[in-house]
Amino acid sequence: MAFTDSNRCQHVVARPGCACCTAEVRALTRTVNRDLSRRGFMSSGAASVALLGIAAYTPGNAQTVDPKRVTLFTNVRLFDGLALNTRDGVSVLVVDGMIADVAQGPLSAPDGATVIDGGGRTLMPGLIDAHWHTMLASLPIPVMMTADAGDIHFAAAAQAERTLMRGFTTVRDPGGPSFPLKRAIDSGSIVGPRIYPSGAMISQTSGHGDFRSIWELPRVGGEVQRAEALGAARIADGRDAVIQATREQLMLGASQIKIVAGGGAASYYDPLDVLQFFPEEIEAAVMAAADWGTYVCAHVYTPKGIQRCLDAGVRSIEHGHLTDEESVMRIADAGAVWSLQPFAAETRAGGDAGVPADSKVRQLWTGTDTAYTLAAKHKVPTGFGTDILFDAAASEMQGQLLAYLTRWYTPAQALVQATSQNAFILGMSGPRNPYPGTLGVIQKGAHADMILCEGDPTEDLTLVADPDKNFRVIMKAGTVYKNTLAA
Repeated sequence: MAFTDSNRCQHVVARPGCACCTAEVRALTRTVNRDLSRRGFMSSGAASVALLGIAAYTPGNAQTVDPKRVTLFTNVRLFDGLALNTRDGVSVLVVDGMIADVAQGPLSAPDGATVIDGGGRTLMPGLIDAHWHTMLASLPIPVMMTADAGDIHFAAAAQAERTLMRGFTTVRDPGGPSFPLKRAIDSGSIVGPRIYPSGAMISQTSGHGDFRSIWELPRVGGEVQRAEALGAARIADGRDAVIQATREQLMLGASQIKIVAGGGAASYYDPLDVLQFFPEEIEAAVMAAADWGTYVCAHVYTPKGIQRCLDAGVRSIEHGHLTDEESVMRIADAGAVWSLQPFAAETRAGGDAGVPADSKVRQLWTGTDTAYTLAAKHKVPTGFGTDILFDAAASEMQGQLLAYLTRWYTPAQALVQATSQNAFILGMSGPRNPYPGTLGVIQKGAHADMILCEGDPTEDLTLVADPDKNFRVIMKAGTVYKNTLAA
């Protein structure tokens, strides 16, 4: 994919009504280009395919391709994850887990390949949740703090399959012991989404990741709290301790590092307005992560906290619901991204069941509209996430929260956030990216993560809120996990 900040698109095939030159897309493009320049990422789809050693299917090599590894979608309305418009009458060919071709009109496939007639339904990229706690979504806090670790992992495995069946083929997990689950999913022994893990969220004493009871103070020697023992959090005070904690998560396989730099709604003792970690501590995490070619994302809500994080080199602001305009402008100027979640009273998003301080949640709700309004005004690259915690029933609202974005964006703009824009955030992990290649789009050379949806979600985003009914086909890495058209 060629990124451009000019007034002319660089598509291989021109698209009617292309939105690639809108102000919003140009702003995102500038951020992409800065990052590509800094890190030397390979930006073209062709380069990604070459890197992976994947040969595209052609009629000439049809006899060398196992038909069982080929799927052909025909007659679909295509939302490619980039353009705000759709195209009718498109065919998409999948070979060995990758998109081998996208064409207006018919494509050929070898005898014995799976052919799915879309019947004019919408084919779109698999959804991405940029803030999803794989291990923490299902069980209430009291259970998490007392249950056997095996029970927690079994619950997470069941939730992982439900996550995929909601159409979320990839998640970024900014805090939680998801490494074993990720390995099990990648090996095929458990069904679930791709996971970009942070491992334990790194917290100061008394911070958002400190779940000790008062009677457990003071900390003595090498004592660990329950959340640390599970691998959900890691308490680190001082520059050296933060460096150690960061390197531990990288050693375990973190694709990015998560620190908590301010108060949280799901923690007991820290008010939302407090600052957490000194600048030198945050800088230490950033430096240790950069040495591994990746970045730090920071849980933070307030202007002072956001600006401290940006000053220290944090590249992804998680939440930020209590921000002000100056801080939003700072995010844009720093070339950082903003991982926002639509916390709202209407959906009870942001926490309810199992969350200790509902008053703090209500405080966050009041800032959500301002945050999204300012993000749109200053054209900050914004990722979609849900941050659902400790409530299995609320986890089923993942698609509903995406649909809620239409308060501030068109349905197509919201879908771009949950696909290609989130994929850009995932790509910031550079060489620590566990799934090299292109995600979040339907184009030649990209990973074959796709959903065939009844109706047109670029016009009616409420369709994604009922995936059981409206998602007729769900594919991840070329494997069909759901196909109600085959019945």
